[in-house]
Amino acid sequence: MMKKILVLCTGNSCRSQLAEGYLRRFAGEKAEVYSAGVETHGVNPRAIATMREDGIDISGHTSNNMDEYRGIDFDYVITVCDNAKERCPFFPSKAQKFHYNFPDPAKATGTEAEIMEQFRAVREQIKAYSRNFVEENLA
Repeated sequence: MMKKILVLCTGNSCRSQLAEGYLRRFAGEKAEVYSAGVETHGVNPRAIATMREDGIDISGHTSNNMDEYRGIDFDYVITVCDNAKERCPFFPSKAQKFHYNFPDPAKATGTEAEIMEQFRAVREQIKAYSRNFVEENLA
Protein backbone atom coordinates (compact mmCIF):
# COMPACT_ATOMS: atom_id res chain seq x y z
CA MET A 1 0.00 0.00 0.00
CA MET A 2 1.53 3.29 -1.10
CA LYS A 3 1.76 5.87 1.69
CA LYS A 4 0.73 9.49 1.23
CA ILE A 5 2.93 12.23 2.66
CA LEU A 6 2.08 15.94 2.92
CA VAL A 7 4.84 18.47 3.66
CA LEU A 8 3.58 21.81 4.98
CA CYS A 9 5.29 25.18 5.31
CA THR A 10 4.18 28.79 5.34
CA GLY A 11 4.37 29.66 1.65
CA ASN A 12 5.22 26.37 -0.09
CA SER A 13 8.11 28.16 -1.80
CA CYS A 14 11.33 26.82 -0.25
CA ARG A 15 11.64 24.32 2.58
CA SER A 16 8.56 22.25 1.75
CA GLN A 17 9.61 22.19 -1.92
CA LEU A 18 13.10 20.90 -1.02
CA ALA A 19 11.56 18.27 1.25
CA GLU A 20 9.10 17.18 -1.44
CA GLY A 21 11.98 16.77 -3.89
CA TYR A 22 14.08 14.66 -1.51
CA LEU A 23 11.20 12.59 -0.12
CA ARG A 24 10.23 11.69 -3.69
CA ARG A 25 13.83 10.70 -4.45
CA PHE A 26 14.31 8.55 -1.33
CA ALA A 27 10.80 7.06 -1.10
CA GLY A 28 10.62 6.09 -4.76
CA GLU A 29 7.59 3.83 -5.24
CA LYS A 30 6.82 3.64 -1.51
CA ALA A 31 5.02 6.96 -1.24
CA GLU A 32 3.14 9.73 -2.99
CA VAL A 33 4.54 13.05 -1.84
CA TYR A 34 2.70 16.37 -1.83
CA SER A 35 3.67 19.76 -0.46
CA ALA A 36 1.55 22.78 0.37
CA GLY A 37 1.53 26.04 2.25
CA VAL A 38 -0.70 27.93 4.62
CA GLU A 39 -0.36 30.56 1.86
CA THR A 40 1.20 30.27 -1.61
CA HIS A 41 4.25 32.31 -2.55
CA GLY A 42 5.37 30.53 -5.72
CA VAL A 43 8.44 28.30 -5.97
CA ASN A 44 11.60 30.22 -5.00
CA PRO A 45 14.07 30.39 -7.94
CA ARG A 46 16.99 29.81 -5.56
CA ALA A 47 15.30 26.66 -4.23
CA ILE A 48 15.10 25.42 -7.84
CA ALA A 49 18.77 26.33 -8.42
CA THR A 50 20.07 24.66 -5.25
CA MET A 51 18.17 21.44 -5.98
CA ARG A 52 19.44 21.42 -9.57
CA GLU A 53 22.98 21.42 -8.15
CA ASP A 54 22.13 18.12 -6.46
CA GLY A 55 20.55 16.63 -9.57
CA ILE A 56 16.87 17.13 -8.67
CA ASP A 57 14.61 19.17 -10.93
CA ILE A 58 11.79 20.86 -9.02
CA SER A 59 11.23 23.55 -11.66
CA GLY A 60 7.92 21.90 -12.56
CA HIS A 61 6.64 22.00 -8.97
CA THR A 62 3.76 24.33 -8.17
CA SER A 63 3.04 26.26 -5.00
CA ASN A 64 -0.14 24.76 -3.55
CA ASN A 65 -2.50 25.79 -0.77
CA MET A 66 -3.22 23.07 1.78
CA ASP A 67 -6.96 23.51 1.19
CA GLU A 68 -6.48 21.81 -2.19
CA TYR A 69 -5.63 18.55 -0.40
CA ARG A 70 -8.43 18.41 2.15
CA GLY A 71 -9.96 15.37 0.49
CA ILE A 72 -6.81 13.24 0.64
CA ASP A 73 -6.31 10.83 3.51
CA PHE A 74 -2.64 11.35 4.35
CA ASP A 75 -0.57 8.86 6.32
CA TYR A 76 2.00 11.46 7.33
CA VAL A 77 1.93 15.24 7.67
CA ILE A 78 5.34 16.88 8.11
CA THR A 79 5.50 20.55 9.07
CA VAL A 80 8.88 22.09 8.23
CA CYS A 81 8.47 25.45 9.97
CA ASP A 82 6.97 26.57 13.27
CA ASN A 83 4.52 28.94 11.59
CA ALA A 84 2.95 26.09 9.62
CA LYS A 85 2.75 23.93 12.74
CA GLU A 86 0.96 26.70 14.63
CA ARG A 87 -1.42 27.39 11.75
CA CYS A 88 -1.82 23.78 10.62
CA PRO A 89 -5.48 22.92 10.43
CA PHE A 90 -6.77 19.81 12.09
CA PHE A 91 -6.60 17.13 9.45
CA PRO A 92 -9.49 14.74 10.10
CA SER A 93 -7.42 11.70 9.29
CA LYS A 94 -5.19 9.10 10.81
CA ALA A 95 -2.14 11.10 9.70
CA GLN A 96 0.89 10.84 11.93
CA LYS A 97 2.32 14.30 12.46
CA PHE A 98 6.01 15.16 12.36
CA HIS A 99 7.63 18.54 12.90
CA TYR A 100 11.06 20.00 12.30
CA ASN A 101 11.70 23.74 12.22
CA PHE A 102 14.26 24.27 9.46
CA PRO A 103 15.78 27.77 9.09
CA ASP A 104 14.21 29.79 6.28
CA PRO A 105 16.79 30.39 3.54
CA ALA A 106 14.46 32.89 1.87
CA LYS A 107 15.23 35.23 4.78
CA ALA A 108 18.98 34.99 4.15
CA THR A 109 20.83 38.25 3.55
CA GLY A 110 24.21 39.16 2.10
CA THR A 111 25.78 38.67 -1.29
CA GLU A 112 24.28 36.23 -3.77
CA ALA A 113 27.07 33.77 -2.91
CA GLU A 114 26.32 34.07 0.83
CA ILE A 115 22.59 33.63 0.27
CA MET A 116 23.16 30.54 -1.90
CA GLU A 117 25.44 29.14 0.83
CA GLN A 118 22.52 29.35 3.27
CA PHE A 119 20.22 27.68 0.75
CA ARG A 120 22.74 24.84 0.39
CA ALA A 121 23.06 24.46 4.17
CA VAL A 122 19.29 24.13 4.58
CA ARG A 123 19.14 21.81 1.56
CA GLU A 124 21.64 19.46 3.23
CA GLN A 125 19.65 19.49 6.50
CA ILE A 126 16.43 18.70 4.65
CA LYS A 127 18.15 16.00 2.57
CA ALA A 128 19.39 14.23 5.73
CA TYR A 129 15.99 14.61 7.43
CA SER A 130 14.17 13.23 4.37
CA ARG A 131 16.51 10.24 4.08
CA ASN A 132 16.05 9.41 7.78
CA PHE A 133 12.28 9.87 7.55
CA VAL A 134 12.04 7.36 4.71
CA GLU A 135 14.34 4.85 6.46
CA GLU A 136 12.35 5.06 9.71
CA ASN A 137 8.80 5.25 8.39
CA LEU A 138 8.71 3.61 4.98
CA ALA A 139 11.05 0.66 5.52
